[in-house]
Amino acid sequence: MSEEVKTPEVKAAPAASTPEVKAAPTSNDRRPARPAATGDRRPARKPAGARGRFQRRRKFCKFCADKTMHIDHKDPVLLGQFVTERYKILPSRVTGTCAKHQRALTTAIKRARVLALMSFTPLHHG
Repeated sequence: MSEEVKTPEVKAAPAASTPEVKAAPTSNDRRPARPAATGDRRPARKPAGARGRFQRRRKFCKFCADKTMHIDHKDPVLLGQFVTERYKILPSRVTGTCAKHQRALTTAIKRARVLALMSFTPLHHG
């Protein structure tokens, strides 16, 4: 048992054709080890729909885009598009209408309510 076999340590020079292997990271390293670079450092970008963020469409004013549409308090079908199911007037940030047409819409909806063409609340039957 007291016999120990010593093997001679041979240091071989690295061959030119053999790729160099990186050592495993030690606890003193600040960053985790990265895989070998394949030319591009950043990963490929995912398409817009796969990133998790919703791509918002640009809003536009219906009345500015279509000059034939007119805001009229006597047209409850058109005004109904700008009112919620609880008969609240939708804000321009939701509908996309410009400030000028939003003011005209609000006035027309209020006039239609007074003339009983539109309901004030879901309980009113107009």
